[in-house]
Amino acid sequence: MHREEEPRQPSSSELRLRLDAEVEQITEQLQALARATDRLHGLLDAVLAISRELELAAVLHRVVTTAMELVGARYGALGVLHDSGQYLDEFITAGLSEQERDDLAGVAFPRGLGVLGHLIRHPEPLRLDDIRSHPSSTGFPPGHPQLRSLLGVAMSVRGEIYGDLYLSERRDGQPFDDHDENIVAALAGAAGIAIENVRLFEQVRAGSEQFQRLLLPTLPALRPFEAAAIYRPAIEPNPLGGDWYDAIVLPDDTVAIAIGDVVGHDLHAAAAMASTRNMLRALLFTQRILPSAVLAQLDRTLQAITDNPVTTTSLTHIERDGPAWRLRWSTAGHLPPLLITPDGRAEHLFAEPGLPLGVNAGQSRPDHVHPLPPGATVVFYTDGLIEHPDKPIDQSLNELAELATTHAALPVQDFVQALADHHPSDGHDDIAILALRTPHI
Repeated sequence: MHREEEPRQPSSSELRLRLDAEVEQITEQLQALARATDRLHGLLDAVLAISRELELAAVLHRVVTTAMELVGARYGALGVLHDSGQYLDEFITAGLSEQERDDLAGVAFPRGLGVLGHLIRHPEPLRLDDIRSHPSSTGFPPGHPQLRSLLGVAMSVRGEIYGDLYLSERRDGQPFDDHDENIVAALAGAAGIAIENVRLFEQVRAGSEQFQRLLLPTLPALRPFEAAAIYRPAIEPNPLGGDWYDAIVLPDDTVAIAIGDVVGHDLHAAAAMASTRNMLRALLFTQRILPSAVLAQLDRTLQAITDNPVTTTSLTHIERDGPAWRLRWSTAGHLPPLLITPDGRAEHLFAEPGLPLGVNAGQSRPDHVHPLPPGATVVFYTDGLIEHPDKPIDQSLNELAELATTHAALPVQDFVQALADHHPSDGHDDIAILALRTPHI
């Protein structure tokens, strides 16, 4: 009878090798898990960043650059489909060097032929190690980088294909893999929601802007003066605001100019602006009194019958003064008018500003007077034109004065347009500007 041999026990060196192999395997798994966790965090951060954008162009560019970062791609692009769904109507790129962009300067953007057209017709994720090997490949136009790898994912908005996200050339030289495809597909899904939100927001904003502009008057003929006004909504999420202007010819031929700013950025502020402007108009036509007295009566009336927010405003009468004119004005916490003299100098007409409306209706308000010579321009504006968190108010006022003198020779409509386009503020607030120019004698 044979004795069974006992199984041989592994040596210590063999055990060590096995242990090392298991540790290495566990390490690789942990590293893969860490990479997956990092990617997940990156994806979540990316979704949050995209969802914060409020402009469609910014969302689309952010989608491309974020996808590139998540998978380490050198090039990225997003093609937006035409409404017909048959070809690309817009093409956003990222990753091209300045030289590569120069090389493509005369080349029209892709309309969706070749491999890109395949993804339009078949909106499933497409992953290629060699673009040229695909049956639909038609090559690249002159000057285009010679790309090899491609990861393409369709983006849909409310169930309809909106466009396609393309990535090419991983920086590590490896082909795109399943993890890349999954994370880009997840990003594309989140991007579709962000795009829809921005489109809805733009519709609301457009309606809000239209509503706001309908509340503001069309300037009447203010002969012998030339006048122009402009309103710009805030960049902030709610474009509704309380900035307003008005100009009317009173029964004695005096021209009254008003400008104001109701605190807030919502429907209540816009409604308060409308009621304040309408009440002021009624007082101007029924009360033959100085601007300070009109503002005092307006303050008492508003406090008695409304719950309007605090409001700054300035009321100016432009009166005849011999062969020229004079400004007679009073303010309720508002910024000073800016006078550009016929020789091109700018002067802020600083004076006692008074309290805003809605603070203390019993507080007296002074009137101020300043000559207004022929060929002069006076500018009334709200604080959205100059406020900037990184600048002191004096610096912004000086920048506005320089801007006004630079463009003082323009026709008055172009002049207010230039002020609105090149203002020294950060754009966080809405802007109202009214400029009046006296004729040369």
